[in-house]
Amino acid sequence: MDRSYIMVDAFAGAKGEETPRAFMHEGSRLTVTEIVTCWYTETHCYFRLQADDGHRYVLRYDLDKLIWELVMCETPDNGK
Repeated sequence: MDRSYIMVDAFAGAKGEETPRAFMHEGSRLTVTEIVTCWYTETHCYFRLQADDGHRYVLRYDLDKLIWELVMCETPDNGK
């Protein structure tokens, strides 16, 4: 998947870091149901999350440019 800039509703956590709560993808507003994991580099914050559409996504926040990108979408295999 090519990275694409996306609109994200986020809140500032205890340390001031942005944490996604919802985001727009393919014209739909998706609510974050779980932050599965997150990790940080000097220039980016990454979030692997579960959304209310049943998919997992990886979002990346660029700390220098202050923009969000969709890095990956994982489709559930539904036991197949």
